[in-house]
Amino acid sequence: MNFTTTIISKAVQGEVLTENEVTVTGVEFDTRKISNGDLFIPLKGKNDGHDFVSKAIENGATATLWSNDPATAPEGIAVILVNDTLAAFQALASYYLLEENPDVIAITGSNGKTTTKDMTESVLSRKYRTYKTQGNYNNDIGLPYTILHMPEGTEKLILEMGMDHENEISVLSELAEPAVAAITIIGEAHIENLGSREKIADAKMEITTGLAPDGLLIVPADEPLLEDRIHSLSQTIETFGIQQGDISATILNENKGATVFSVDDSGYQIPLPGSYNVQNALIALAIGRWYGLTNEEIFQGLAYVQVTQNRTQWLKAKNGADILSDVYNANPTAMALVLDTFAKLPTEGRRIAVLADMLELGEDSAALHANMVNHINEQDFQEIFLYGEEMKALKIALADRYQNLKIHYFAKTEKAQLIEAVQESLQAEDSIVLKGSNGMGLFTLVEALQK
Repeated sequence: MNFTTTIISKAVQGEVLTENEVTVTGVEFDTRKISNGDLFIPLKGKNDGHDFVSKAIENGATATLWSNDPATAPEGIAVILVNDTLAAFQALASYYLLEENPDVIAITGSNGKTTTKDMTESVLSRKYRTYKTQGNYNNDIGLPYTILHMPEGTEKLILEMGMDHENEISVLSELAEPAVAAITIIGEAHIENLGSREKIADAKMEITTGLAPDGLLIVPADEPLLEDRIHSLSQTIETFGIQQGDISATILNENKGATVFSVDDSGYQIPLPGSYNVQNALIALAIGRWYGLTNEEIFQGLAYVQVTQNRTQWLKAKNGADILSDVYNANPTAMALVLDTFAKLPTEGRRIAVLADMLELGEDSAALHANMVNHINEQDFQEIFLYGEEMKALKIALADRYQNLKIHYFAKTEKAQLIEAVQESLQAEDSIVLKGSNGMGLFTLVEALQK
């Protein structure tokens, strides 16, 4: 991007306080990432970004937004006065989006957003210049940041949209105005804030707020909550699922390294295990077809997708054991799917699971944790490690049902003991799966096993 301070001030309805005209070539809100020519966005949160503008200048910023008293505006940098720096940040992103005018693909859901985004980008990049949300930059700050880091000439922009309260996705959808929108799944993530799966479905449907009237909405075929909410929409609707829906897959083969499936007599494969990852792939496939890609282009995009770290990632322990790491986030639906998939995969040794608390489940948390007992049995799992206060409920449920299953429980304050116990137990022939909310920090256990 190359914007003058005059253009920026018009885009954000601000006022340039300094006389010299400056051109900015990038945007950052973190002073540690500032480089020469950047516009600094001083956001207000736990800290006030205005307090760090001197550091931004030191690191090379040539312009800054400013919403404090104009009399306190810094010297040595072009200053654009605005009422609200976040609103101005979003307005500038909207302006840049109109300037570049890529097709926007928006993806949300309780689980699988990031993997689906990765798959969609991999597919569309076979034919188009694409850009996608980096990492988990999927909220009211991350989404405009993604847009403003989009390279010039981008033809397809894949945006992940996250939320933990109502009315958040509607803001993102109105900003991005997607041509295509997809909902991966309606689970229980953030049910503590929203109150019910019905409210979660309403929140996910906010993705249609800015959806083009002639756009495409892709939803799971097996979700009745969405059936009730899409019938009045004017956009094209496509459903997906395993042996159901408009885009229907049949799984042909599944192992640790890949899953092979067919759609309409055409074969595809992904370098990931699990029917739930096939469901994610079906969204990417549907979007690829919508934009005119051939079956071969879609096959290549899915077969060689590179997924974001910590999402259903196979790793090797130092001693040679296989690690299935899925520790970025967790909710009951996602945990159940991972456990069901892991139980079917072949292994030379034992199957071991490390499960940590699923956060933000509200008053039903204990019951939802205990219900994981239905996805664990003595035939498929030989040892279970549970970590966190909420996992006490699953510990009790497993002990009541199984006599021979080895169960270990660790409080949240006992992470060091958990790591030591897993390291001592894990043998070279074993396979181990780790799943829990990001706030539980299971990635440290993954790292310890690798070291």
